[in-house]
Amino acid sequence: MKWICSPFQAHGCSGKETEELTRMRYAYPWWKEKEIDSEFKRLQGLCPLTPEEITLVLKALGFTKDTLIYIASGEIYGGERRLAALRAAYPKLVRKEKLLSPDELRPFQNHSTQMAALDYMVSIASDVFIPSYDGNMARVVEGHRRYTRFRKTILLDRVKLVELLDLFQGGKLSWDEFSAAVKVAHQNHMGQPTDRRAIPGRPKEEDYFYANPQECLGSKGGLRDVL
Repeated sequence: MKWICSPFQAHGCSGKETEELTRMRYAYPWWKEKEIDSEFKRLQGLCPLTPEEITLVLKALGFTKDTLIYIASGEIYGGERRLAALRAAYPKLVRKEKLLSPDELRPFQNHSTQMAALDYMVSIASDVFIPSYDGNMARVVEGHRRYTRFRKTILLDRVKLVELLDLFQGGKLSWDEFSAAVKVAHQNHMGQPTDRRAIPGRPKEEDYFYANPQECLGSKGGLRDVL
């Protein structure tokens, strides 16, 4: 049985939920982007995968029903309803609220950074880490796992996956074709040693240092013998 850790956020909401999120965007000044073309952003790979999409991707990658999945995230918009497809496919689906008793969790509950730290520790220790979105925590976890002997981290190519998901769900790919294409697309996205891309004069477009701290991993092939 594999133990994988996957953080994700919910999108692809109902009409009512979309209206609620739109009101929230305009109500909170820190939410800078008010008008969002969700379909355009999705095609660019800028949206987190939905639980339904993650379910298909995990199956395509070969994860079996007995896989233990820990969801490393805060509160998921839509709650358990949004997790229904994922839970049906992978019944061993857990979060920190399920693993810890109320008494064990209580000291952390009013401290968001400490709650995130619990997720971080599980993400580092899991057999496989699969971020559905490359937020700051996911990037730092990726780098930490590279540092600790390049533990398996499947870095999803969301642009390619959106294309494949749409083709499969539109009936243009069979399941076997979809699964094979997902595997091929990610065979070099497993957190292997790789050089970090640097672009002189354009630091914002460079690869994130903390996701791949190659200077800290030694000079021979990017490997470091970590005790």
